[in-house]
Amino acid sequence: MAYLVFLGGLVAVLAGLTWFATWAKGRGHGSALAGAIAAHDEAYRTTAHQSHHELRVAADRKSETGSPDDF
Repeated sequence: MAYLVFLGGLVAVLAGLTWFATWAKGRGHGSALAGAIAAHDEAYRTTAHQSHHELRVAADRKSETGSPDDF
């Protein structure tokens, strides 16, 4: 019985964290977490920090291109 209570609590916590992640991402609050992770990577994992900047530049480059139908 104790295992079922533990498993139920674990499932509830994971479901709550999943819901919070989708809620935060939907409202645009995920960028603060990405900035915190980027600061950590800059201090401790420099190759990951460089990759983060390359991905940000690539994402900005994609978002600026318009449709050929835009006049």
